[in-house]
Amino acid sequence: MSEFSAELIGTMFVILLGNGVVANVVLKGTKGSNAGWMVITTGWALAVFVGVVIAGPFSGAHLNPAVTIALAMVGKFSWAKVGGYVLAQFLGAMLGSFLVWLVYIDHFRCTEDPDTLLAVFSTSPAIKNLLFNLLSEIVGTFVLVFVIFYFTGAEISNPKTPIGLGSLGAIPVAFLVWAIGLSLGGTTGYAINPVRDFGPRIIHALLPIKQKSSSNWKYAWVPIMGPFIGAAIAAIVFSLLKS
Repeated sequence: MSEFSAELIGTMFVILLGNGVVANVVLKGTKGSNAGWMVITTGWALAVFVGVVIAGPFSGAHLNPAVTIALAMVGKFSWAKVGGYVLAQFLGAMLGSFLVWLVYIDHFRCTEDPDTLLAVFSTSPAIKNLLFNLLSEIVGTFVLVFVIFYFTGAEISNPKTPIGLGSLGAIPVAFLVWAIGLSLGGTTGYAINPVRDFGPRIIHALLPIKQKSSSNWKYAWVPIMGPFIGAAIAAIVFSLLKS
């Protein structure tokens, strides 16, 4: 499998299972209706686990543009590959969210609240305060990326495999994402990944969902810029501590 395919497919599985658990909890008439935050954070952790298992041996399992750029900033990844990785992640996120809609299409049809419908695709703040919403995404992504920097053995079984989430191994990275969700995710829903929010939000805007309203583009910059800022800060701090 090529690095591009691995990032696309790995990210697709992350969003399929991650947004899928949100759909199962919030949409009307599902088996997991109203199961709560613990189920959502657990589902997202396991979704990342699956993505890392698939992509790790081939691409390093970045699965997140913030991770890719931060690794390039500290010299652990080639800048020449950044564009291809980000494109693959973006397309994978869009495809994964589209599949969630297909799987839960009957439940989308019987769910009337437009905010609930949007929640399956993208994040939103529990209390809208853009400054602190942005801070939440920055801190959550900082934790993610900073921990990645301090794991070794990034090459897995292939010394040419670029470092990424795969450097942690699938089980540790699942626990890391779970910890971030449980401890820091209650404010914004912890995107901590620009394409996790942006790609599905585009799909929400395009799909023929009768009850939907706005895709809330006024807020969309927060889960896009916050992760990039948090990842950049993690890269800078790591570089300073290493020197």
